Amino acid sequence: MADPDPSAVNFPQLMNKEIKCLSKQEKSLLGSVAAIKTLAGILRSCYGPYGRLKYLVTSQGKTVCTGYAATILGALELEHPAAQLLREAAQTQAENSGDGTAFVVLLAGALLEQAEAMVRAGLPHSRVREAYAIATDEALKILPTLVVCSLDSLENPTWALRSAVYTHSLSHHEYLTNLVTQACRDSRDPDGSFHPERLAVCSVPGAGLGDSSLIPGLAVYGAPCGKITAILEKVKVALYSCPFGPVSPHTPAAAHLSSSEDLINHKEGEERLASRLVGQLAAVGINVVVVWGQINEICLLHADRHDIMVVQAKSRRQLVQLSHVMGITLLPFLIPPIVAGECVKVYTKEMALGLAVVFEWNYLFAPAITVILRGSTDEGLKGAEQAVRHAINTYTQLSQDPRLLPGAGATELALAKELSELGSQLEGPNGPGILAFARALRSLPVILAENAGVPGADILAQLQGHHQAGNTVMGVGDEGTINATQEGVFDPLTVKTQGIRVAADVVLELVTVDDILIAKKSGEFINPKDRDSESDNLKQHPTSLNNN
Repeated sequence: MADPDPSAVNFPQLMNKEIKCLSKQEKSLLGSVAAIKTLAGILRSCYGPYGRLKYLVTSQGKTVCTGYAATILGALELEHPAAQLLREAAQTQAENSGDGTAFVVLLAGALLEQAEAMVRAGLPHSRVREAYAIATDEALKILPTLVVCSLDSLENPTWALRSAVYTHSLSHHEYLTNLVTQACRDSRDPDGSFHPERLAVCSVPGAGLGDSSLIPGLAVYGAPCGKITAILEKVKVALYSCPFGPVSPHTPAAAHLSSSEDLINHKEGEERLASRLVGQLAAVGINVVVVWGQINEICLLHADRHDIMVVQAKSRRQLVQLSHVMGITLLPFLIPPIVAGECVKVYTKEMALGLAVVFEWNYLFAPAITVILRGSTDEGLKGAEQAVRHAINTYTQLSQDPRLLPGAGATELALAKELSELGSQLEGPNGPGILAFARALRSLPVILAENAGVPGADILAQLQGHHQAGNTVMGVGDEGTINATQEGVFDPLTVKTQGIRVAADVVLELVTVDDILIAKKSGEFINPKDRDSESDNLKQHPTSLNNN
């Protein structure tokens, strides 16, 4: 009879034993753990509604003050493959749900830290992976049982969006919540369906957040580039993700002119080209052009002659949103569109220190609405814009699945309690592995407490007492423990489910990595003839290959 697996028999005793001889796979895991822990340490202080901001200096020398995890991850230059993998997974979480970026990174870091302890104790990687996979499946099964309420399609969603706004905005969060709530409700179809592309966010410097408002239509921050500032009837729109002018990859950067005739011909040729490009747009009835790029002055003069309004978008996001709402194609070159967008009117709206171009059109069911954000600083506007977009994403998730979980760390503690009970009943390595998963979940409320300025260990002990007594809606507040449902702190079920799945997938992949290989380019070019002659030389002297 074969000897039993020591890791399955005496694993608790092995946890107290330090293993000094590490295999190649164990060294690879420990290197990944160090990289992930470093990344999690950067985002640790940004987690939760009381997270702090960071000054981020990009590789281009631009300084950004932000506490948004997705922005920080996108600006970091990461070299370790494990850190790059986790960043990609966290950014996928942000793109799909708009929230949970820091949650994914911190949970993955805590899970890998627990996996490191188990590997050092002698548990094989395959057993760690198996235990984590079981724990992940059990956690995803338990989550729906923790749902405390569901958002009805006709219900006021303010209470559901409040925590989403509060996470990113430090001031006027109640006002912003009511603003977003009104925009979401007014833009719904009669059947209750919600289309987030109908909601735009336009940040205009000046005044304060309390002066933010809603306007009908989609607004693009900025002023028209030419003399035409409004088209009030029969509007036909074309959208371009290129400069307003001739674009060709083969055009030289500078014209080489040797005489006055060359200069005249060059000017006339440029004039004819600009006239032809703009004339083609006017011929099909285009009278509003929105571009994402530079404006050619000669083309702009011809646009004024043809009464074409030219708008330069500040970001590609604005163009994409206009493309979605109008149902037209975003063109890469300045050519006439096959189908033009149609609006009732396009006009310029003055807003204290800034201008916005507003697009309005007739709608069959629900209007397009823009949330105009005002602010005295760029950083305050960025935080407010993130808060509003976060709330819109939350409402989008709730429109697909209206179930809500208790927030403030209550869900993580409830999951940890259920997994701890399951892990303590299982024999073999799966039991300790599931207990390790539960410990990783408990670390998240501790981080929330530390960022709120309260002792994490004390709060965790109090909360565990509440949860053991069956009060599973107790979470972390700014002064201690709070009842998450009474305080209106909720997390969408879909966001939490996806976050746990994404973090677990990253950890399961890293646990099975056996080595990290870096392929580098050869520093010297070898002529094929030289390579053939070298091969012939080796054949004539084979002993040089066999000598040690």
